[in-house]
Amino acid sequence: MHAELAGDQPAYRRILLKLGGEALAGPEGFGIDPLRAEAVTGNVKRVMDLGVQVAIVIGAGNLWRGREGMARGMERATADYMGMLGTIMNSMALMDALERTGIVTRVMSAIEMRAVAEPYIRRRAIRHLEKGRVVILGGGTGNPYFSTDTAAALRAMEINADIVIKATKVDGVYESDPQVNPKARRFDRLSYIDALNRRLQVMDSTAISLCMDNNLPIVVLDMWIENGLVNAVLGRQVGTRISG
Repeated sequence: MHAELAGDQPAYRRILLKLGGEALAGPEGFGIDPLRAEAVTGNVKRVMDLGVQVAIVIGAGNLWRGREGMARGMERATADYMGMLGTIMNSMALMDALERTGIVTRVMSAIEMRAVAEPYIRRRAIRHLEKGRVVILGGGTGNPYFSTDTAAALRAMEINADIVIKATKVDGVYESDPQVNPKARRFDRLSYIDALNRRLQVMDSTAISLCMDNNLPIVVLDMWIENGLVNAVLGRQVGTRISG
């Protein structure tokens, strides 16, 4: 643990960490780079050193973009199922990186594939967390037409997480794309309604609505900022907080 963080008390007992598939992507933004998986693992370990229970939902944008398939006539359900399978590949890569650093990890899948992952069972997932294991929840919701953001919100509520932390490559939520508009304003805080009304595309509307209906806060932050994830878990101001 970093010396400056010693003695700090986490603000949350259990978190749901939502990662995009690009968190594992290689230099070209595609595929799985073991070095990136190790970097993610370092961030997760620092959070676990604080005594926080960690569940993870990861996307598959580094392996498959359903929109591209649909643009060429692919059926939406088929494209979505392919994306769900991609999340299992990412989950296994992340599990391998975590376990190589000594963190006991379980991959649970919403799509049954017992040879590579446990079936997702809510009470079993909670038990794994209580035993100090990282639980990676793959396969989305198991249904097409739902994003991994929605899967993250749903699983967070099912496992009684205290917060959803969406870790991206941007340091929060902006009023417009900061790469297009360098003067775009970053929000420190947003209400659920503002996030929905402004259509900021930080998470899809179904995910935000689920969190709003269950008063589950969301923090959006840069995964690669030093101690960003740890500071969020300690309750410090980092990124953008979306809440009631």
